[in-house]
Amino acid sequence: MTVCIQGKICLFGDIADGAMQMNDAGRMAEKWWIELNHKFDNVETDEYVVMPNHFHGIIMLTIANPIQGAHTGAPLQEIMQWFKTMTTNEYIRGVKQKGWPPFPGKLWQRSYYDHIIRNENELNLAREYIMYNPIRWPKDKYNVESLH
Repeated sequence: MTVCIQGKICLFGDIADGAMQMNDAGRMAEKWWIELNHKFDNVETDEYVVMPNHFHGIIMLTIANPIQGAHTGAPLQEIMQWFKTMTTNEYIRGVKQKGWPPFPGKLWQRSYYDHIIRNENELNLAREYIMYNPIRWPKDKYNVESLH
């Protein structure tokens, strides 16, 4: 899944020498990502990266009885809503108490991008994409300062 900060404002840190340098807000987003493993019984987080203005991560859903037609979209929507709510609330506290840069309107864009990973090869490709995302930052479509 990929979720972007509204307006693609870089609030979570910077890329230096091909590596993400998270600030306190970036570490806060990472903390809530890891907390997903404790909040939701059916979630196991996998590879992830906090980027200056977006977040990539793999969420493994363990659904008790998929034969009954359980739809993964509904659990993912609930998980993402919780993640966005918790990070937004803590970011607002950071603005008020720690002088973090304010954001106009909402912290996160309304939607998010998701893709169902169906096999080990797709999983490995997704992990690789996430792992090397900071190195590709100069040409990243989410980097509003890059020249495409």
